[in-house]
Amino acid sequence: MAMLATVPQAAAAASPSEAAKLRRLDIMLMVSSLRCRFGADNFQADYARFSTNQYPVMQDAFKTLEADYNARMGPARAKKALDSVSVGMANQYGLGHPWLGCGELKSATRELASTRDRARLIAAADEMLGERPPQFASRR
Repeated sequence: MAMLATVPQAAAAASPSEAAKLRRLDIMLMVSSLRCRFGADNFQADYARFSTNQYPVMQDAFKTLEADYNARMGPARAKKALDSVSVGMANQYGLGHPWLGCGELKSATRELASTRDRARLIAAADEMLGERPPQFASRR
């Protein structure tokens, strides 16, 4: 994902919307790493490094989402809703990413594991989880 290198290095403010993007990025990479573990582009070690290095950012994102859900629906309903959303995200990528293959996901995960910039992670989430870019129109 060569475009990731061009993302500005400024820190981003936490918001429920950004937190949801980061949570979805983490789940997509985790599920994808499991799907790709038996091929030449196994990136479970890269995902483990991403998970370790980005733990504070991902934990902050989860806490932001949790606080938002708690405020909107109360703790009991919030927990159930967050679990449901997380399972839904995982299921969405259970059959693979809509346009990125294992090699591309491996490369992106390796890059993202080493960043210290939350804004770069959010930009990567926008790029990887948004609408299919034109250059990938012929895939799936």
